[in-house]
Amino acid sequence: MNMTDLKLSRRTYLSVLGLLGISSWIVPGLTMAKKPEAMEAIAKIVGSSPIRDGRVKLVIPPLVESGNLVVLKLAIESPMTANDYVKAVHVIAEGNPLPNIFTAYFTPRSGRAELTTRVRLADSQRVWAVAQMSDGSFWQGYADTLVTLSACTELV
Repeated sequence: MNMTDLKLSRRTYLSVLGLLGISSWIVPGLTMAKKPEAMEAIAKIVGSSPIRDGRVKLVIPPLVESGNLVVLKLAIESPMTANDYVKAVHVIAEGNPLPNIFTAYFTPRSGRAELTTRVRLADSQRVWAVAQMSDGSFWQGYADTLVTLSACTELV
């Protein structure tokens, strides 16, 4: 057997890495799938309406020491006029026991669809923000964070 026989195609190489479980270290974004509880929470919010990417900017520190107080900043692009405004934004944390962590409501008089708050995160996870617009459309954004000391858990 010579070296030309050992050459692997890129697809074969990545398949082998996936089987070995190493691919999650190389391409972590591909392994961050939505959990069923989070998918159910989002489905309850949007029903059968499509969700578009964009317009929603969610900012969470990529690494937090404790999940007890995590600063979350949220901004939704909207003119906030009487005919075009953000009605509500729902924040879903995939890894929390209760995924829908809060909902904020806006009106045209809000001026801007922005907020800053603190939330509890049970573990390292992806956090989603789903904005409902006055025209009935839904827009989403997300942020990933690594939590070194989890919150929302019971110590026995």
